[in-house]
Amino acid sequence: MMCYSCKTEQAPSQNLSPNATSAVDLVYPHLDSENSRWFFFSSASRPFGMVNLSPDTELKGAWGSGYRYKTDTIKGFSHVHGWQISGLSVMPVSITPENKTTIYKDFYSKFNHDAEKVSPGYHYVEMERQGITAELTSTKRVGFHKYSFPKNGSPAILFNLNTLLGPNGNVNGTLEKIGNKTLSGELEMTPTHRRPKPFKLFFKIELDSEISAIAQDPDTGNYLVFTDENNRNVLMKAAISYTSTANATTNMDSELNHWDFQKVVDDSKAEWNGFLGRIKIEGGSETQQRRFYTDLWHALQGRRVISDFNGAYPDNTGDNLRIGQIPLDASGKPKFNHYNSDSFWGAQWTINTLWGLAYPDIMEDFVHSLIQYYKDGGLVPRGPSGGNYTYVMTGASSTPFIVSAIQKGIIKEDLEAIYQALKKNHMPGGIMEKAGYEHKTALGGGFKYYLKDGYVPYPIPEGKFGGHQDGASLTLEYAYQDWTLAQLAEKLGHKDDYDMLMLRSKNYKNVFDKAVGWMRPKDVDGVWFKNYDPYEHEHGFIESNGAQSTWFVPHDIGGLAELMGGKEKAVEKLNEQFETAEKLGFAAGNSHAQELHPEYRRVPINYGNQPSIQTAFVFNKLDRPDLTQYWSRKVVGKVFSGLSPATGYNGDEDQGLMGSLAVLMKMGLFQMNGGTENDPVYELGSPLFDRIEISLHPDYYSGKTFSIKSKNNGQDQWSIKNASLDNEVLNGFSVKHSRVVKGGELELELGGE
Repeated sequence: MMCYSCKTEQAPSQNLSPNATSAVDLVYPHLDSENSRWFFFSSASRPFGMVNLSPDTELKGAWGSGYRYKTDTIKGFSHVHGWQISGLSVMPVSITPENKTTIYKDFYSKFNHDAEKVSPGYHYVEMERQGITAELTSTKRVGFHKYSFPKNGSPAILFNLNTLLGPNGNVNGTLEKIGNKTLSGELEMTPTHRRPKPFKLFFKIELDSEISAIAQDPDTGNYLVFTDENNRNVLMKAAISYTSTANATTNMDSELNHWDFQKVVDDSKAEWNGFLGRIKIEGGSETQQRRFYTDLWHALQGRRVISDFNGAYPDNTGDNLRIGQIPLDASGKPKFNHYNSDSFWGAQWTINTLWGLAYPDIMEDFVHSLIQYYKDGGLVPRGPSGGNYTYVMTGASSTPFIVSAIQKGIIKEDLEAIYQALKKNHMPGGIMEKAGYEHKTALGGGFKYYLKDGYVPYPIPEGKFGGHQDGASLTLEYAYQDWTLAQLAEKLGHKDDYDMLMLRSKNYKNVFDKAVGWMRPKDVDGVWFKNYDPYEHEHGFIESNGAQSTWFVPHDIGGLAELMGGKEKAVEKLNEQFETAEKLGFAAGNSHAQELHPEYRRVPINYGNQPSIQTAFVFNKLDRPDLTQYWSRKVVGKVFSGLSPATGYNGDEDQGLMGSLAVLMKMGLFQMNGGTENDPVYELGSPLFDRIEISLHPDYYSGKTFSIKSKNNGQDQWSIKNASLDNEVLNGFSVKHSRVVKGGELELELGGE
């Protein structure tokens, strides 16, 4: 049975893998971990857990930090790996007369992957330097450690509370003994360029071993907690909170009131199986199945709860930190969780569709959280961190996410209030006019020019204020997001707003140069960018080039085709881009850092970053579904296949976006405009598996399951020859959301060219 109403879900009843006992056993956590960034790798964590406990092998910066597969030295086990937040790094150590004065600074240890075990919710590692083994697991807000110390030396745990840890420093760390086996403390996360305010973390520690002594090093500020000499197997619980030590205690008492380590490991596995088991697959190779569930696992990573078990949460949107309270339901439980989250930039082609279909409960939670930020701070965020706005990336990227949730019937109440909140972002004074990380001004986004002239100039005449001040991309993004808000305006009967937003949605035409056939930046005087090269990266385009971003018109592919001279010419142009991109593997190298490489940056289609990940499905809108099926299969084969620490997402895996995309492409389902029109449409691609079964959440949808059955599936059998839905012939290559969520079986007969 699938348990949708409880926080910890039951394991799926059906095992469709030939060589594994559950979906969790198929996940390969080391995927792409050579290119990891702070929030990328995950092990001892629950879905969206506040605690994300794992070993750190690199500590410097948000990029290239956290768990990096090729670095063979553990520098601590830390509990928070989130968007611009980190904290509570600990390390088990053995104290001897030789190291008792040096251990505070010299405690790193080598380890070997051959002796390592990692799966969702669990991490086992052997530290070679002192012969200590560590096992890690967690509840949503409590980390659970199991240490085995060698016979020689005194067992101890080092608390590295004053250190650089990923995106920020941890400072002002304190630790206090409050009982024979109990500690409490706090630390402060220093501001970052993206999160400009400090942010506190509070924690409560319980051990199953007596604390014999505590010592602090005056130079490093690190603490040593000595445990009972006679106990060489130590359990430690570490509960965290962003509001108070008292709430950290509540989190521990509510979530982990026992010492059965294996039970927590099993519970974590069951919860992950509940989430992963909402989509079941049959067919394909074992590697393809493992990669699918690894992608699905990534789709549920990175964005993390910041509210406590009782619903208390940190509100940092004002001049001073305020402790807010999530509304409680009739049983006294918080109605939703509050979240720390990277941007929703690119979510329209990824989690909008996947969460809206298989995880509507998660999507609803996130909408309520985003609106809570509006109630507290006056704006719907596009990527909040530390209880505040970061202004990460550009535009009003939360608008399509929220509109999609409304159009799918996931959000049904307070629609007028939500509309007014979203509309504020699309007007002067809203988030849309702020460029990336533009905290103190609102000039970098060029919004006044967009309203006055119908496009954002490049460069912005006022100068440099934020990140990503690339006028052509900003124009395209604003136009699409305006169209999505227009759909909600129409739904609610705001005709004047609808007309205004629809007019603005045509602004993409103002940055299309018919003379060259590409989107092209132009300056404030309307002069096209000179010596324009559509393959030159980031000259007027955000994390992309002109060739890639020319197709960023998800709301009006037909209108774009007209600018190009008709659908046939548009097909010819895009198909040629795919043929060229195939030679480079459809990506700019195998990591985000390589996008500026002289060769890789010129790839015409880049499936390693968000701006052009919709392009294979553009062919559907140009009346060439065969090319959608062909190229989507090719992209999956090149970009989203295989299991290796060296590669996996070939670029920028922003908190589950690329994992979500991979899942959708392998299921053969996609939503071009992010599911924001009335009764959203799923475009069909070429499914990778013989059978895919999506469990439909009973609290949101009337159907039980929606299945996709592919007959004659194979590597060279990618083309849909016939399609039927519950034995009725399907006209076209799309299905409406209202039909999907009634349940049923989509049967596809596949063949070669």
